[in-house]
Amino acid sequence: MTPDSTTTGTARLGWALVLISVAQLMVVLDSTIANIALPYIKVDLGFSDSGLTWVVTGYALAFGGLLLLGGRLGDLYGRRKVFMAGLVIFAVASLLGGIAASEPILLAARGLQGLGAALASPAALALITTTFPAGPARNRAFAVYAAMSGAGAAVGLILGGWLTGSSLDILGAHIDGWRMTFLINVPIGIIAASLAPRVFAESESHPGELDIPGALTGTFGLLGLVYGLSRAAQEGWTDTVTIASLVAGVGLLVLFGFIESRAEHPLLPFRIFLNRTRAASFVAMMLMPAAMFSMFFYLSLYIQNVMGYSPLQAGFAFLPFSAGIIVSAALSSNLINRVDPRYLAGTGTLMAGTALFGFSRLPYDTTFPTSNVTGHYATDILPFIILMSLGMGMVFVPLTLTAVHHVRAEDSGIGSGVLNTMQQVGGALGLATLATVATHVWHGTGERLASAAEKAAALAPPGQQAPSAEKLQAMQTVAQHQVFTDGATTAFLFGTGMMLVASLIVWLFLDVKHAELATDGPPAA
Repeated sequence: MTPDSTTTGTARLGWALVLISVAQLMVVLDSTIANIALPYIKVDLGFSDSGLTWVVTGYALAFGGLLLLGGRLGDLYGRRKVFMAGLVIFAVASLLGGIAASEPILLAARGLQGLGAALASPAALALITTTFPAGPARNRAFAVYAAMSGAGAAVGLILGGWLTGSSLDILGAHIDGWRMTFLINVPIGIIAASLAPRVFAESESHPGELDIPGALTGTFGLLGLVYGLSRAAQEGWTDTVTIASLVAGVGLLVLFGFIESRAEHPLLPFRIFLNRTRAASFVAMMLMPAAMFSMFFYLSLYIQNVMGYSPLQAGFAFLPFSAGIIVSAALSSNLINRVDPRYLAGTGTLMAGTALFGFSRLPYDTTFPTSNVTGHYATDILPFIILMSLGMGMVFVPLTLTAVHHVRAEDSGIGSGVLNTMQQVGGALGLATLATVATHVWHGTGERLASAAEKAAALAPPGQQAPSAEKLQAMQTVAQHQVFTDGATTAFLFGTGMMLVASLIVWLFLDVKHAELATDGPPAA
């Protein structure tokens, strides 16, 4: 190979890594970029409380529920083609979300964004394998991909905070800041899709049976479960629609398992779970996002609603998370050559669980001067954000490696798809579950405060002067803060439990050695 061809090949690999990184960052950060804008979306479009949760959950569910199908379509019809289609769909959905004038349109746009992400993300992961040669180049590409996956959620909060706090006037039309969190994806997605043919070679098409029944039953089964959990948060567990949705979801997932066990080309071959280390990695990677979503969702609302931070301030409050997870992931990439993944991931989960427990101790009364509020962030929030980022960085790298370690060649795309599916569906189910917990606590705390206020008023001495309007407003604000914080901290406590279960699974079942991860080939007999 001549020097010129070597330079050209290196440049092409560099651009390929840029496109894959941009695509992965875009689809991951969209799981949280709207979090900062939620209060503004609620006011502007008249969202209900349950609908507001679906702005986050709807995207995660569509993304996770369709990932396996997206990976399969890439195998059948060409990964570059499916990658480009996913980016275009994502861009169009983002445009629809940016101009949405009602709750149904925005939620539909979020679902369509999830479809585009489900097509682009597994294809991007597969393109790393087919584009980058085995060895250092491919390892670096996987490391960057993992970094984008880990830091994307926090980057979304920062970018969402900046965009939500701004606005734009185009041709006399005023665009609210929260809409920019969607519209920014449009040019990025279109440009990335147009550049893809220049840096990626198309993979061969392999005709085969597309498992449509499996895709439909699996997706709608998960949808039924999450909808049932979300509705239970508002209507209770005895609500007829809640029960029907949960029963239908479980039934469809049972049918999905029956179909997959008999399909010639199953969407999810069960042999992928037969390796104990790989199965443990999948389960742990499902529980961890379920717990981590509680941090991003409830902490972003706490920082704004209770502490009074602006959207931009709230976004920058999460900046240490992005920096910490990148540093920790880089460190873990070096340590994995000398330390078994069990010790890295196990320690990381314990650190993350400790951080979530710290968040469960957050105070509710922050109605004091700004200087004290700043101190409240520095003492009660910042240490646990840093601890969480360091812990998650220590988890993502080793578990990503063990999840795809020695997967059979014909299952490599499926293994990556299962890993991404576990992360996204785990986040959706976790948020729905924690929302149910938080809402139950909100109702109970609100009722107790109202009862206490009524008793205090009844016992007040006759002729006592009524509190001023300002004092009543201050009392009401403190009460609202207490109600919200009680629910959020309880969600954090449940998230702590999820993270500790993930840690237990890692310590007990993740028994692959670091030396084995350096080999490439079929699994040992």
